[in-house]
Amino acid sequence: MKNCLVVDDSRVIRKVARRILEDMQFACEEAADGQQALEQCRKVMPDAILLDWNMPIMSGIDFLRALRKEDGGDAPIVVFCTTENDMGHITEALNAGANEYIMKPFDGEILSSKFEQVGLVAAQA
Repeated sequence: MKNCLVVDDSRVIRKVARRILEDMQFACEEAADGQQALEQCRKVMPDAILLDWNMPIMSGIDFLRALRKEDGGDAPIVVFCTTENDMGHITEALNAGANEYIMKPFDGEILSSKFEQVGLVAAQA
């Protein structure tokens, strides 16, 4: 079973994402900010990370830059999930090493489609 780290300062978003991801057969962990997420990644590197941009302590983009410098930090598929939808943010995220980018609000169909695009789940027949 693949595992996904959900990183968002909103407990509600983390719970919604967890429910969707568990339905997609992912084991899930949660972090409320980038610093917590980085500490968890140093213990066990996840297969995927669903990442918010705006968080206290360490933002999503700062976390992503730090993650990609860690041993094995190039392995996780990182999907930004945020309200930041301008091309500047999207370009910055992709340049920092994000694999995909989705907008909030999201649902199971959107998440499944993005995870399929990046090869985390098989295409639905």
